[in-house]
Amino acid sequence: MIEKHLLVPARLRKPPGGGFSWVDRRFLRDHSAGLSRDAILLYFFFAAVSDKLGISFYGDTAIAGRLRLDEGAVASARDELVRRDLVAYGSPLTQVLSLPEPRVQRAAGDAESLGSILRRLGGDRREGP
Repeated sequence: MIEKHLLVPARLRKPPGGGFSWVDRRFLRDHSAGLSRDAILLYFFFAAVSDKLGISFYGDTAIAGRLRLDEGAVASARDELVRRDLVAYGSPLTQVLSLPEPRVQRAAGDAESLGSILRRLGGDRREGP
């Protein structure tokens, strides 16, 4: 096992004095592989600019300028994040959501939630997420 130590102790990262930002590491582990590059970039952007409730009010024009994307790519990436249940959007607000429960692939290719699997293993025959 690698022993962790600070490489530059004088530069220990601290929460920002103004604003709030963080990314759950499960985003990379469980969700990023199924997303486009633009959607990953946009997710990190929203995580960086949102407030403590996960709310951002950046418009597509401002986001496009900051990320060097066209507005259509921003809208498409945001729609991808909404479909994957990672953000909610109601113009002009975007909310970074808590990450959804991990899903497990069934042999037939349908996704089954971890909760459904545990209920089934525990004898509960209910279906659904």
